[in-house]
Amino acid sequence: MAEYRRILLDGAAVQVRREGDELVGADGRTVGVDDAVHLPPCVPSKIIAVHLNHRSRVEEFMTSLPPAPTYFHKPTSALNAHKGAIVRPERCKYLNYEGEVAIVIGRTARNISPDEAGDYIAGYTIGNDYGLHDFRDTDAGSMLRVKGSDTLCPLGPGLVTGWDFHGKRLRTYVNGEVVQDGSTDEMEWDMHYLVADIARTITLYPGDVLLSGTPANSRPVRPGDVVEVEVEGLGRLTNHIVHGPVPIRDDCGAQPTESEEVISTAFGGDWEFRGIRPPKR
Repeated sequence: MAEYRRILLDGAAVQVRREGDELVGADGRTVGVDDAVHLPPCVPSKIIAVHLNHRSRVEEFMTSLPPAPTYFHKPTSALNAHKGAIVRPERCKYLNYEGEVAIVIGRTARNISPDEAGDYIAGYTIGNDYGLHDFRDTDAGSMLRVKGSDTLCPLGPGLVTGWDFHGKRLRTYVNGEVVQDGSTDEMEWDMHYLVADIARTITLYPGDVLLSGTPANSRPVRPGDVVEVEVEGLGRLTNHIVHGPVPIRDDCGAQPTESEEVISTAFGGDWEFRGIRPPKR
């Protein structure tokens, strides 16, 4: 296994290799892991995410999985990095975390089998598939604004090669408290399957990212919160939530809503029937 990161070093984007507590560039320059200004560890042409994959998440929503995975697309303008700020816009309340494993493509892939897919994966990193559920009433199908708004796709801290995805623990923390606790073994479709499925009709290029799904207990966070996603063998991705002072424009487009659908999704699905009332945020 090896870990590579992309950082901003003396004004330039540089790939470095982690060696203990130092990040070492190809030209020999070094910087401490905690002192580095991180960038996303890859440069994707597209980011594709699976809707539901972890059994605990399916059970939480009291639903069932379809016969095959379904997906949505996050624009690359949503990219963010380790220690980056996640912006919750003014007039929005329901910004949810979703800790995930991110698959990074290493070779152009098209029409490959699940058994071949591992040869096309460069490595893995951590993702947090944030969702702005205030727009769920209008974008539930495409998830474009829900999942694709600026800053809502942090990846990092590094790209790890040679990582075996079987039996790995995934935890999300908010202000130091565990809020999600899952395993890659509860995924219905594994990493190789997801890559092969997408590559049947969509060419995947080096750097492209597939987000593999989140376990149960995605909940809203608010400005001031610190959210960390830890995956066994991949490290810990840390971000903080900030308030975006500019409100969502009201002179065009659908507006943020607070319907039963929005609240139900933000707090785990069918909250009304469990006697759960959403806290004031």
